Amino acid sequence: MHLYKKIACLLLVGYGFASCTKLDEKLGSTITKGQADSVIQVSSLLKSAYDALQLPYQDQSNFWALQEMPSDEAVAPTRGGDWDDNGAWRSLKTHTWTAEHGTIGAAFSNLLLLQFSATNVLNFNPSARQAAEARFLRALSMYSVLDGWGQVPFREPGDNLLKAPKVLKGAEASDFIIAELTAIINDLPEHSATVPAFVASKDAARTLLMKCYLQKGAFANPAAPTFAAADMQQVITIANTIISSGRYTLATNYFDNFTQNNNVLSTENIFTQENGPGLSTVRPGNAAFCHWAPTLHYYQTPGGWNGFATVSDFYDKFEAVDSRRGGPYTGVTNLTGTNVGFLIGQQYNKDGVALKDRNGNNLIFTRELALSESGNDLEVKGIRVVKYPPDMITPGGSNSNNGNNDYVFLRYADVLLMKAEAMIRSNDAAGALPIVNDLRVKRKATPLGAVDLNVMLDERGREFYWEGWRRHDLIRFSKYLAIWQLKPADDPKNLLFPIPVNDLAVNPNLSQNPGY
Repeated sequence: MHLYKKIACLLLVGYGFASCTKLDEKLGSTITKGQADSVIQVSSLLKSAYDALQLPYQDQSNFWALQEMPSDEAVAPTRGGDWDDNGAWRSLKTHTWTAEHGTIGAAFSNLLLLQFSATNVLNFNPSARQAAEARFLRALSMYSVLDGWGQVPFREPGDNLLKAPKVLKGAEASDFIIAELTAIINDLPEHSATVPAFVASKDAARTLLMKCYLQKGAFANPAAPTFAAADMQQVITIANTIISSGRYTLATNYFDNFTQNNNVLSTENIFTQENGPGLSTVRPGNAAFCHWAPTLHYYQTPGGWNGFATVSDFYDKFEAVDSRRGGPYTGVTNLTGTNVGFLIGQQYNKDGVALKDRNGNNLIFTRELALSESGNDLEVKGIRVVKYPPDMITPGGSNSNNGNNDYVFLRYADVLLMKAEAMIRSNDAAGALPIVNDLRVKRKATPLGAVDLNVMLDERGREFYWEGWRRHDLIRFSKYLAIWQLKPADDPKNLLFPIPVNDLAVNPNLSQNPGY
């Protein structure tokens, strides 16, 4: 127990997350590296690293919120006294946050905690595969920190935790992540029936590597990204490796990728986090259910928190025939009356009876939405989004972390669209068009006559809405500073989030991002 207290306190001191509770004995007084090696199970440390994915990525008020709420596809409006939080949610939408913003600080800390947990595995003689899996998780967390803040505190295994970690910035950081992913691929397992999507695999590393090459210019200069021909060729080459393996196909039903048994039904999920009773229930933070609970109304089934919505401009990017726009889903709609995808108009229960809100109004979700709603109809404002079909099968799965929906990080559709984007950036839009149209046909959308970067950004929005990539994509396409619905203005400083003030205080190697 003393050992675990010491490890926890070293972690907290090293990253400045919080003050440590009093130890029963002086730090480092009795535990040696050899003693630690004899009692620590590497498999347990690796499990802890995987577990550390949940809070920053799955929870609705952590890094996911930073990728979606500042974008053009998600909003958390204040509804009377609900969802105010001293303006924290509104400031994410309007890009008026400060260095003291709680969500920004929490996401930064929790991503660094994931990085620490992964690096810690490397201190205790892991096997080659264990080390590769840990380094993949570390690379993923570093990728996210670089994406959000432009600089990444980093420690090598065995570094003195009482000293401030060094900081990697911009191109240096992305080059390091690329080198890491390249180095570990041979030691990772192939995705197979015995290596499910929630285990870091060769294809998971390859897909993240594709993202690194595609985003490399944005990491170096988010205000004016560039796209080197050699980097685009890397994206295309890696994509071809994944495609030629034959391990993946686009799912026949789009929402099978996110449903409660998506580990069985999805044919395109490459990297996920396994959820369900005994798994997500014992980790910090909310899991998949928080991707339907915040948006559904109190009186729907399952009952939600009546908060999150999308805006009509984003909804209008979808054709009516596009299956990604949603509709009835077996296992949900027949049991509850609730559809999946985008919810607009009158809502019903499973017997077809029209639902009402708490004020007695018909529960008709509207296109109209303001950042602050105060009228009698505030509960019905805004188009709702249900990307993950609620788990109505597992006991308690619809309203708690018992839900079995595995959280999706990387999908085969992303491999295809990243390849198409790299081809467009390599002046081969004609070659990219069949890739995009094959995906659109699978989603029952009308084939396009031509494709360019603007079309590609819209297609990525339709395919990956609410999956935690939108801000990231908007920056790469130089659209993040544009004016859009409910965001009237912007400032170039908002291309990066501010370094939280507490982290600046404990790590002199960090520097505040310009403009904050």
